[in-house]
Amino acid sequence: RNPAAEKLSTLQHYLADAELRKAAWRGRLDHPAWDARPGAGHLALALLERRGKLHALVTQNIDELHQMAGNSAERVIEVHGTLRRAMCWDCGWRGPMQAVLERVRAGEEDPPCGQCGGILKSDTISFGQPLVPGVIQRAMQAARQADLFIAVGTSLQVYPIAGAVPAAKSAGARVVIVNAEPTPYDELADAALGGSIGEILPRICGTT
Repeated sequence: RNPAAEKLSTLQHYLADAELRKAAWRGRLDHPAWDARPGAGHLALALLERRGKLHALVTQNIDELHQMAGNSAERVIEVHGTLRRAMCWDCGWRGPMQAVLERVRAGEEDPPCGQCGGILKSDTISFGQPLVPGVIQRAMQAARQADLFIAVGTSLQVYPIAGAVPAAKSAGARVVIVNAEPTPYDELADAALGGSIGEILPRICGTT
């Protein structure tokens, strides 16, 4: 419904239009992610890991709230990348987003890569940008190794990662879906729980 917003999130437009990139950098300065804090659901999953019960955490979120809650970075599989890191489209450099935003605050409207002068963007998957095969492979492997697979707060309509649910089930895992609305895989699940993640997840993780 908002063509300008769609262009901001579309790789080909971002790479081709310097004015669009300037607008994107202005938007990143005040992104709501910088003030976001982990909720009860995040904290429940972090405690599950500390108890030795969490093998992997596959997320489509880009805010790193799982890591802030206490999940170890090596267990978090970020399918769509992270907003908290910047990357160079030309040479592949990656580094902290806040360091680049400081350059924007200092007056650089479209800061180039400090290594090669190329175009910088957030290290997230934009529309028109392919997913990272190794990340998807790791996520699907984790699903197939699970004895319990919990899908939390997702419509399970975005592929290929939605395919982790039937992959886990086919490999013998029990499947629990926690989502406010019904999903296409509710009938496949051993349990489908509707309601607030912040209330349900701590209960099923045994943290309340």
